[in-house]
Amino acid sequence: MAVPKRKKSKSRRDMHRAHHAVQPKNIVVCTTTGEFMLPHNIAVDGSYKGKRVFVKQQAE
Repeated sequence: MAVPKRKKSKSRRDMHRAHHAVQPKNIVVCTTTGEFMLPHNIAVDGSYKGKRVFVKQQAE
């Protein structure tokens, strides 16, 4: 099993973790419904990039 030969200093440990910050979600406004959504996803009404992709079926 790999074991470090020397203790990693606090400075080097923190530099190693420098890229682990949480990034905010990229939220866009849907052009057809006006709702907030993630990019490259189908909207609630079934449209994608302003075009209807599928029609929701009514529950019976």
